[in-house]
Amino acid sequence: MTTTSTTLVTARLAAEEVAVVPDTIRKWVQLGHLTPAGRRGRANLFRLEDVFTAERATRRAHERREGREGSPV
Repeated sequence: MTTTSTTLVTARLAAEEVAVVPDTIRKWVQLGHLTPAGRRGRANLFRLEDVFTAERATRRAHERREGREGSPV
């Protein structure tokens, strides 16, 4: 039997991974795009997989609002 461990990261480290500021991570939580997976003291901790998923979803939504979906790169 194998066990997998999930590394949890702070908002600051999560933000660095997806090239945004930590306030963006907090905003994603407020908007329901990202859910903390744990806590260390008062700090929320996140799974990187969840952070990457939230980043992709918000980028796609932004592109749709800007009318860029389907445009050539």
